[in-house]
Amino acid sequence: MMTSLLCFSLCLLLCLVAKPALTLTLTSSCSFSVDMLELRTYHFEIRSIIDDPEIGVIVLNKAKLDEVQDDQTCCFLRLLLHFYVDRVFRNFASDQPQVKRNISVLGNKFVTMIRNINKCHCLCNEDTQRVVDSLKMEFDQLSIDKAAMKAVAELDILLDWLSKVDQATPTE
Repeated sequence: MMTSLLCFSLCLLLCLVAKPALTLTLTSSCSFSVDMLELRTYHFEIRSIIDDPEIGVIVLNKAKLDEVQDDQTCCFLRLLLHFYVDRVFRNFASDQPQVKRNISVLGNKFVTMIRNINKCHCLCNEDTQRVVDSLKMEFDQLSIDKAAMKAVAELDILLDWLSKVDQATPTE
């Protein structure tokens, strides 16, 4: 009961603080909406149940995300979403039905974003591919179950980055 009340209160706080939806403009001809509140709510519910298994290891490095050049945002996001769908969500294991449902919903939301990005024809440079490859190397240093759990625990870093991408997008 107390956990449910806390979860509800924090979700309500997120509603007040976070923009519920954002329109990501990745290139001049590519934009789509993302319901950030929904993504954050599902992630928060997962984080309230699971623990970060490897505190000393960082899979999703904030500094590397911030180094992504504006003209590479589309490519980087596409590669990162594929990584989460193909490696993280697919290998995430939990015996708790609510966590399984939330992972499934997040995975489906990411697949929808991938479909939208695939229409954009993003071009990738070597630096962007290197950043994603280094992320995959960090992931591969852990056992697959711990790596998947770690990457899910750090999902807020990606969501924060998406919000920054939205804020950096000029409005017309």
